[in-house]
Amino acid sequence: MPGLADEQCAALSSGSAPASSAEVAELKSQVPDWTVVSDGMDKLERSYTFESFADALAFTGKVGAIAEEQGHHPQLTTEWGRTTVRWWTHVAGGLHRNDFIMAAKTDALAQA
Repeated sequence: MPGLADEQCAALSSGSAPASSAEVAELKSQVPDWTVVSDGMDKLERSYTFESFADALAFTGKVGAIAEEQGHHPQLTTEWGRTTVRWWTHVAGGLHRNDFIMAAKTDALAQA
């Protein structure tokens, strides 16, 4: 059965609506290791741990490659042994289905 990681991000334009609370709850259940954080705008966040800076940097590069492929870009913080990824949709002013798709794709990369 196809999941979020198999979906493609939709092209959005200015003024696109964010996901409703019900949509966020349903989509969040499909990426349970992610946390919804807010700094005035809701975002999905997850940190991945690695054995070295080089491993974290390589993962960061893989996330960057899928972001370019999908035309949807995260905030990435890479440090020794850890990469933290944040997804949100600027034009929607918060979370959109695209963010959950990219969270699932990021999880798939980490498991590969």
